[in-house]
Amino acid sequence: MATGLIHLHSTLRWVVLLLFVFALVNSWRGWMGKREFTNGNCKVLLFALISTHIQLVLGFALFFMNGWHKVWGQSDWMSVRGLRFWAMEHPLQMTLGIALITIGYSRAKRRDGAWTAHRTAAILMTLGLLFILAAIPWSFYGPEVARPLFPGM
Repeated sequence: MATGLIHLHSTLRWVVLLLFVFALVNSWRGWMGKREFTNGNCKVLLFALISTHIQLVLGFALFFMNGWHKVWGQSDWMSVRGLRFWAMEHPLQMTLGIALITIGYSRAKRRDGAWTAHRTAAILMTLGLLFILAAIPWSFYGPEVARPLFPGM
């Protein structure tokens, strides 16, 4: 079951990133063009937010199913790159990134039509994206951390 969840989590990252980039481009264009923040803009942000929260739930399920929380009780786990990444860096950075996205969405929807809602969403979601991109186990991170770009490859 854990293997299936890892594959699902790895595959859905592309869906999340596509939705997220679409929402981010939409926010930046709205900010730079001083466009009104519409209900459609809010829905685009909401879909990106929902997809990131689904990923977060899947990630926490994998975190506990794979026993990464048990690593914290071991000595010297911070000096081992793979253990440190999977037990601390990845979950912490992803959670911080998703928290910034959530704050960006919440603040933007309260601005009720103002173009400043786009600015708020664009800034906070860009920061969230930076945290998320840094925490993805890219292939250039090294063999102890890296995951294939597509599961099963």
